[in-house]
Amino acid sequence: MRTYQNFIGGEWVPATSGKKYQNTNPADTREIVAEYASGAQEDAKRAIEAASKAFAQWKAATPVARGRVLSKASQILESRKAELAELLTREEGKTLAESTGEVQRAVDIFRFFGGISYVMGGQTIPHELPGNLLYTVRQPLGVVGMITPWNFPIAIPAWKVAPALLAGNSIVLKPASQAPSMSFELARALQEAGLPKGVLNVLTGDGRSTGGELASNPGVVAMSFTGSLSVGQQIYMQLAPRMARAQMEMGGKNPTIVLGDADLDLAVTLVIKAGFGLTGQACTATSRVIVEKSVAELFTQKLVEKTRALKVGNGLTAGIDMGPAVNKQEFEGNFQHIEQAVAEGAKIAAGGKRLEDGDMKHGFFMEPTVLTGVTPQMKIAQEEVFGPVVAVLVVENFEEAMTLANSLDVGLSASIVTRDIKKAMQYTDRIEAGVVKVNQISTGLALQAPFGGVKKSSSDTFKEQGASAVDFYSKIKTVYLDYSA
Repeated sequence: MRTYQNFIGGEWVPATSGKKYQNTNPADTREIVAEYASGAQEDAKRAIEAASKAFAQWKAATPVARGRVLSKASQILESRKAELAELLTREEGKTLAESTGEVQRAVDIFRFFGGISYVMGGQTIPHELPGNLLYTVRQPLGVVGMITPWNFPIAIPAWKVAPALLAGNSIVLKPASQAPSMSFELARALQEAGLPKGVLNVLTGDGRSTGGELASNPGVVAMSFTGSLSVGQQIYMQLAPRMARAQMEMGGKNPTIVLGDADLDLAVTLVIKAGFGLTGQACTATSRVIVEKSVAELFTQKLVEKTRALKVGNGLTAGIDMGPAVNKQEFEGNFQHIEQAVAEGAKIAAGGKRLEDGDMKHGFFMEPTVLTGVTPQMKIAQEEVFGPVVAVLVVENFEEAMTLANSLDVGLSASIVTRDIKKAMQYTDRIEAGVVKVNQISTGLALQAPFGGVKKSSSDTFKEQGASAVDFYSKIKTVYLDYSA
């Protein structure tokens, strides 16, 4: 068992209350993975104060100097990739291959932002008068609060922390209590890389009191949040009275459209990866498959066959395709969604059962599930499951598919499988989503490209990832200089 204290002001400190809590392995709840400080409002205040004190020094550093710290942290993380991937799997449950890929993503994110430190800045703008200079400079905001989820416990903190540090901000990061070890390991790597004390602070504890303090404390000038719609809306309202900058990335109900001309083997492979990879615990996972009637029967047959062939088990075991749900709440929630769908008339074409053979009885294992006979009015077609449950909806044609895909009030990721380039391009133009994939899985993002949703999937203010991620964490100052006299 590992033990983590809160990281505040460059020191590892217990919660003010002295309280602690433990996390267990979702593949085997007999194993305690780590113990954490159970912080509350006072701990969040301490972290904000530490970040405020550290801000001036970090702001004064050049972007290149900041970038060198990020690049060094990237090297440290890469040297520990195998260790961190195993820890991630033990705490969150995803397969070791998935965890290794996620740690590598964090390595690459820090390397990317370390690299662009050499070109980060403002711009020179032509002035209409001679002897005048008109230009902009990019400056940091101050103390930035961050709240991150458990499903990508190192990638999401990395893609928030790296651009925020590059821009010159100090940070208070509150990772989800379910899987916070990776956030502390990020802090450790940055500390070893030379990040000044107090620039990054990480604390665990009660989400309502710590998150509430981050959202309401006047010392926090911006907040980046990834999580549920209900919590995101609450935080957004807390930030609004003082007009603090907000970046809210929330859930989706992501469609994959399969047209009659599609390569059905490709379509099935994409849906399997996007629907059941990561145990379906991704905000960009495919949860609605909208299939043209002409190929629906054959597509479903192929999907069911491939779903039944997936191997479920402990993510540390070689050859496993899907690990457990992250905890009991998510596990039971998956079955509640399935039961509700069946009660409304859907049919279980594959899966739908708990897995309790052998050691699996000590974990949160379930069969990947395909539901057929789903209609747009059913809850399973409208509400995010956040588990390995895929609903198949049948439509007559492309136009009906488009209408159905756009019918919900969320819009994060969307995919289409087709050989028709005209319909593919119409789809990219008309689909109401922040990420659009053609003949690709709905999950998976390029770190150098902007990411974010539309409608209720996001506050849709600033994008995450890519060079444009720095925009949220910086402000532009315009300078007019007359040297003609």
